[in-house]
Amino acid sequence: MPTRRPLAPRVGAAGLALLLLAGCTDGERQAGEPVTEEDAAVLADLLHRNHEEGGADFVVTVPFADDAVLTLTGQIDFRRAVGQAQAVTTVAGEDRDTRTLFFDRDDLWAGDVPGLPEALAAAGAPEATYLRRTLSPAEGEPPLLDVVVQVLQNLAAERPDRPAAFLDGPYRWQGEQAVDGRPTTVYLLRDERTVAVDDADQTLVQYRTPLGGVEVTVTLAEHGSRRLALPTAEETAEAADHAAIAEAFGI
Repeated sequence: MPTRRPLAPRVGAAGLALLLLAGCTDGERQAGEPVTEEDAAVLADLLHRNHEEGGADFVVTVPFADDAVLTLTGQIDFRRAVGQAQAVTTVAGEDRDTRTLFFDRDDLWAGDVPGLPEALAAAGAPEATYLRRTLSPAEGEPPLLDVVVQVLQNLAAERPDRPAAFLDGPYRWQGEQAVDGRPTTVYLLRDERTVAVDDADQTLVQYRTPLGGVEVTVTLAEHGSRRLALPTAEETAEAADHAAIAEAFGI
């Protein structure tokens, strides 16, 4: 993803600045209370923990129009920012488009699209089953798919932030919530973003962010090392060399 968009104002090289709440009423925390120092230590390390774990399975959901939802289900190697996913566009509960995606920091591959291999073969690329194009930069109005890929890639940092940076600001403890059966603690961040943190191992379980009028929800599971292979050169044709085909197949 181009430039990593931190979950809160950039305070160091890693740039994750979340803030937790402290404060009690009759011994119980209330939604909207300030964060504790213990919470700050957990959240300061949240994106760095993804990098240290190496990768995760993910499901991303994005309702983007009336009755239309884009869902990506796959795996990501956080250390290399490489991922693969099945992308499904559903309209009114009916699957309208399904394709396989691969991505790294620079490019996006799309394949498993009916008719694409035949079109590429007719255009002089008989072994190609994927079209590759450059990921659009975060500036301007990038395609929704590119935004989703960049959100995923930005959920990791090589270094943790300073816990002290989380003890001032608009961040709030929101409460306890089960996500896919995992007990988590939820925190409200700047700009209406939220994170849900696993109560057992303090990994990131869910991240929600409003982006350009839609809400992106990323749910992570099975944190651990991933080594994902991108399509080979023989399997790949360049979208720039087959612009008409790329446009026809929405790539």
